[in-house]
Amino acid sequence: MPAIVVVGAQWGDEGKGKATDQLGSQVDYVVKFNGGNNAGHTVVVGSEKYALHLLPSGILSPGVTPVIGNGVVVDIEVLFQELDALVARGVDVSRLLVSSAAHVIAPFHRTLDKVSERFLGKRRIGTTGRGIGPAYADKINRVGIRVQDLFDENILRQKIEGSLDQKNHLLVKVYNRRAITVDETVEELLAYAERLRPMVADTSLVLNEALDAGKTVLFEGGQATMLDVDHGTYPFVTSSNATAGGVCTGSGIGPTRIDRVVGVIKAYTTRVGEGPFPTELHDDMGEFLRTTGGEFGVTTGRPRRCGWYDAVIARYSARVNGLTDFALTKLDVLTGLEQIPVCVAYDVDGTRFDEMPLDQSDFHHAKPIFEYFPGWTEDITGARTFEDLPANAQAYVLALEGMSGSRMSVIGVGPDREQTIVRHELV
Repeated sequence: MPAIVVVGAQWGDEGKGKATDQLGSQVDYVVKFNGGNNAGHTVVVGSEKYALHLLPSGILSPGVTPVIGNGVVVDIEVLFQELDALVARGVDVSRLLVSSAAHVIAPFHRTLDKVSERFLGKRRIGTTGRGIGPAYADKINRVGIRVQDLFDENILRQKIEGSLDQKNHLLVKVYNRRAITVDETVEELLAYAERLRPMVADTSLVLNEALDAGKTVLFEGGQATMLDVDHGTYPFVTSSNATAGGVCTGSGIGPTRIDRVVGVIKAYTTRVGEGPFPTELHDDMGEFLRTTGGEFGVTTGRPRRCGWYDAVIARYSARVNGLTDFALTKLDVLTGLEQIPVCVAYDVDGTRFDEMPLDQSDFHHAKPIFEYFPGWTEDITGARTFEDLPANAQAYVLALEGMSGSRMSVIGVGPDREQTIVRHELV
């Protein structure tokens, strides 16, 4: 012990990579427990910037064992591309462990993801087109391919035959695409097997033994609370459980082992893809947040939709994750604003909602009710204690803390790992 969970408290892109990386020197294992290479983390170390998609951020911390858990769907081609890119920059990746029970994204999953999104037209979800959803669908339909299957060609071939039998009918007869052959898929996946083999482990056993031995294990969520398949803005969500509950099923540890749950949340709000977003800005102020905050997707490059801080979502995230702490990021982006709106509740057809509406239709029609806080003009990127912040910045943070459901333990004042204020230690 301890086991610490870091999850996104909004729609993703909150800065989880930086938060995880910061804790890297204090932990022994960093575990990715959900999602795939649809999640992008940017980590800045000195003058170096690293964009990670599938790998846990802890891979950048010397001495830390990075783990890809059983709840992740793995595009093996992307895995090796990321590893090779890090090796070329002098990063040691030899400690990486991959769960034998993690599911594999096959080439046909990527094909299906892209053509089905196009087929949906105006009803599209806004996926990254990387095959994540179709791979999870196969997992739930019990026709998925797991990492361990790559080491038995007969089993692998049987599973691919069973999976493609139905998918080829869909591709040819509905989407007017060519059929995908079993042989080409088997050949592509088998080509990765021998390089992958040394990394594969019973990661559930490894992690439980580490906790038994008193090691510190950090669990890093992909995507975020509002993209959770159960608790997010369905159907505009990801295909996995990105909330803290996903840690247990996605890594094979029990809930009684978790000591702390940290929600990473921006000082404003962003979203990529389709779906409702009550505080979204469609004006110059939205463009200011996007440009100043560098709000473009790490994985896709798509411009992020930007809006003000939403305390209703913060409270919801605190509740469904059981948050013990918030890590507030990008406070520096708000520098220079005369006043800063914060959404404290919603108006839905004349009815006030202080908590998330029960009905998704109500959330689609929610209008933000704002409170306004005075801004600051001082440069805060050099602040290292809470007292270093201008009075108005301190007041803004304390106001968010009072309305968000948990304490603001860490405050980010710039992109570098050192540009952080720690009010309460997380380890």
